[in-house]
Amino acid sequence: MPSLIVGTENEAAIDIHYEDHGSGQPVVLIHGYPLNGNSWERQERELLANGHRVISYDRRGFGRSSQPTVGYDYDTFAADLNALLEHLDLSDIILVGFSMGSGEVTRYLGSYGSARVRKAALFGAIPPYLLKTDDNLEGVDGDVFEQIKAAIATDRYAWFKDFLDNFYNTDKLMPERISEQAWQASFNVAAAASPFASYACVDTWLTDFRGDLPKIDVPVLVVHGTEDRILPFEATAARLPDLIDDVKLVPVEGGPHNIAWTHPDEVNDALLEFIGASTRVAA
Repeated sequence: MPSLIVGTENEAAIDIHYEDHGSGQPVVLIHGYPLNGNSWERQERELLANGHRVISYDRRGFGRSSQPTVGYDYDTFAADLNALLEHLDLSDIILVGFSMGSGEVTRYLGSYGSARVRKAALFGAIPPYLLKTDDNLEGVDGDVFEQIKAAIATDRYAWFKDFLDNFYNTDKLMPERISEQAWQASFNVAAAASPFASYACVDTWLTDFRGDLPKIDVPVLVVHGTEDRILPFEATAARLPDLIDDVKLVPVEGGPHNIAWTHPDEVNDALLEFIGASTRVAA
């Protein structure tokens, strides 16, 4: 099982698990909360079929990576990503982040630059800044996130059930676009995540990325569901064309938060066109 040591906690190694398959131009996939790298299965197949090397990894606290109680902030997440890219000595990369992963992409480019990166894609984007403040009136009230943290602390399993229902808009899209079995698989991954990380990551959702966005100097694709209940379209993706120099915004009509699963045709077509791949593989 390939892994990379990115730090220590009380002398115990903090490992980041990753998968590295195929050959060609590398595409690095960064998952969303509370999933893991395997959540990209509907994209990995298409990318491999189009001649790409595909790298995915599990964020610290999730999947098969270590579950420390330190490092849950975007500077550390970006440093973990940078360590992986340096470890594999990747260049000419397509960086793709979903949800929390879109924050990693944004902070990485803001902090480390684009020397290794050709293009970037943000699905279900968390930038520019989710918290409502006097200079960010489009954001969400802070009380919402305090309530989320309280619910996680009380019973994170019950909270994950409600969260994933809204993650997939199950009242509208189950079973046609999300089966009960696929929903259960996501719940199982969430339940296996670090209890500490499940709680601590909520504060990271309030990271202000407005200082990072003007530093992005590569083409960016933004794909976002218009009915996203986790990261509302108007508060997030709709604002990015005014904040990034070279950006293409693709709204997915009726799409929930995890459009990569529920709307793979739209997502894969947009991604493959953006990176210059040939065609989507027929199902």
